[in-house]
Amino acid sequence: MNFDIIIIGGGIVGAATFYKLQKQFPEKKIAIIEKEKNLANHQTGNNSGVIHSGLYYTPGSKKAENCVKGRHELVQFAKENKISHDICGKVVVATNDKEITFLEKIFKNGSENNIEGIQKINSNEIREIEPEVNGIAGILVPCTGIIDYVQATEKMVDIATTINNNSKLFLEHEVLEIREKEDEKQIITNKKIFNSKYLIVCAGLQADRLAKRDGVDLKERVVGFRGDYYELEDHAKYKVKNLIYPVPDPDFPFLGVHFTRMVNGDVECGPNAVFTFKREGYNKTDFDLKDSIDALSYIGTWKLFLKNAKFGIDEYRRAFSKKLFLSTLQKLVPSLTMNDIKPGRAGVRALLLGQNGDTRDDFRIEYTSNSIHVLNAPSPAATAALAIGDDIREMAIKKFSLIS
Repeated sequence: MNFDIIIIGGGIVGAATFYKLQKQFPEKKIAIIEKEKNLANHQTGNNSGVIHSGLYYTPGSKKAENCVKGRHELVQFAKENKISHDICGKVVVATNDKEITFLEKIFKNGSENNIEGIQKINSNEIREIEPEVNGIAGILVPCTGIIDYVQATEKMVDIATTINNNSKLFLEHEVLEIREKEDEKQIITNKKIFNSKYLIVCAGLQADRLAKRDGVDLKERVVGFRGDYYELEDHAKYKVKNLIYPVPDPDFPFLGVHFTRMVNGDVECGPNAVFTFKREGYNKTDFDLKDSIDALSYIGTWKLFLKNAKFGIDEYRRAFSKKLFLSTLQKLVPSLTMNDIKPGRAGVRALLLGQNGDTRDDFRIEYTSNSIHVLNAPSPAATAALAIGDDIREMAIKKFSLIS
């Protein structure tokens, strides 16, 4: 099957790219290929569902710029297309004096990133917003919200395929090989062979593997970290009004265990962050030999482990102990009890890891031989997806010489 452009990956970044390209180039025949039965089956559909403000990210970074721009676009898209969402605000809470310094840094970042409406709040003001929360100081972020990212992803693809009836979504098509054929890309899947002059890969947890199949000289490797959630029982949901976040540890690329009211009314608590032996494994005992060998034969993985040994051990203990998980939650909401929480779902984050054991923090998109590869799109990529889609579209116009 022949297309003008093929996009691999049916998460929200791939969907947003499809949407942006098809809107600007309605005559182009574009295909989006996804290996699962549904869109948004992995990182997009298994995260906290938060519309991030852009508070945490280094001013001037692509993360910061795309998060703020993407948030505004995403909220407008949700309004126009009746996507379930709520701009409910959140509080970031310091529970001890040591956290105050980094809380101040976060506030400074937020101000420089032009996050609208943020304000410092004291312990009394925290309790006015979240009566059950224990905190000595905090930041109120009124522009943070919640959304159904699966709905948003599906709608972007639906709109794109409506613009041009010859553009198609192919589910349950796993990419096995990418070949160069004269001046075309040949995409070999488990069901069909596709041909296209241009290729865009937004493959999330499989980004490094597909990049290498396409000839990208990538030194880093994707390593998966599972995040487990608990949920509040119905009788305890009153203890969390909206979104409650801790001050994140600056030494780790995670925001810490937090509380999230979902668009369906449930309240999730989590996630932790543990190395997973299966890139797309959502259960504690999931194992895949190839994924495990890929990760554990890589020097960067071991350097990450050695640098963060205590953190990693603590996270594993908490993953298998409800009592330890509860004790972490009680730092923010002391009144929680064992009877208030029950095991919930899990998600897996894709971290692009360098050979020195450092995670690649910022978004990273590269071009090679008529292909664009999204190599790193960690949180807040879902919030930033429409802005990332703009960046990919502009790169495609320049590198692919696309003309409307």
